[in-house]
Amino acid sequence: MKTESHPFDPIINSDSEILILGTFPSLDSFKYQFYYAHKRNQFWKILSDIFNVTLEDDKTKVDFLLKNRIALWDIIQSCERKNSADSNLKNIIPQDIATLLINYPKIQKILFTGKKSEEIYMKYFKDLAIDTVSLPSPSPAYAAMRYEQKLQIYKDHIAVTN
Repeated sequence: MKTESHPFDPIINSDSEILILGTFPSLDSFKYQFYYAHKRNQFWKILSDIFNVTLEDDKTKVDFLLKNRIALWDIIQSCERKNSADSNLKNIIPQDIATLLINYPKIQKILFTGKKSEEIYMKYFKDLAIDTVSLPSPSPAYAAMRYEQKLQIYKDHIAVTN
């Protein structure tokens, strides 16, 4: 296994109030150079359904997130892996979440898109004074919960700020 570094900057601006943290980009996300790019990943569909919008391309997705004061990043800066499964990630080095929160002081809450991102955050950053919530994974590999259940949980924690 070779070490891979995270290929994207966070999607964030000075108005961001919620930080959504995944683990590390999937192989498809590396290929298509954008967050949650696997065609069966439900992340963008969930946000589209919550806000009743169409998110067709990467620019529209970035504009949507920033307009709604949502930041998006991943907890892992670099790691080793064989495939896209979170269970496969080894020799993890986290992002500098503490500095990010200092630089973007309006962020009030962190939402994790799965247990692995929460687990890594708690290992390195559990002493940070910020509300955190673990959401179900939008990955197609996480089939323990129906889409409608995932949608409701996300809706409960992502405020519509239009």
